[in-house]
Amino acid sequence: MTDDFSPEPGAVDLFGNPVEPLRDRRGRPCFPRLTAMPPRLASPAPRIGPAQGDARAQDRERERVKPWRAWYRTARWRKLRRKILARAGHVCEQTGVPLLGRAPAPDSAVIDHIRPHRGDPALFWDEDNLQAVSKAWHDGAKQRAERAAGD
Repeated sequence: MTDDFSPEPGAVDLFGNPVEPLRDRRGRPCFPRLTAMPPRLASPAPRIGPAQGDARAQDRERERVKPWRAWYRTARWRKLRRKILARAGHVCEQTGVPLLGRAPAPDSAVIDHIRPHRGDPALFWDEDNLQAVSKAWHDGAKQRAERAAGD
């Protein structure tokens, strides 16, 4: 018995193996189950760097490029930070705003280097080079001034 589902006698597949007609348990011709084709191309790798919202990846990259950023996580820095905040009376030295918030609030405290240290330990740890400012001032006016100066 021949049917439309049976291969021609003597048919072979791409590898030269003989092709048998597909049949179910009762011996009736059946169609093979269709499966989705695998993708031919993989998704392209990112070209420019980490994804926009990936803050951890951006922090890791900054740490790799600027190893002095680890100084901000030391007990020495935390102690110095508290000292500078107490000296300023927990008030922004640029705007007079009380520094009451917790990061990322605009009124949270940021200890700012007046002159950028760029990895110089003497400038980084110099108390006279530090000021207590609000996050809003630091992320706004200070950053604009540094970009304009090319720092």
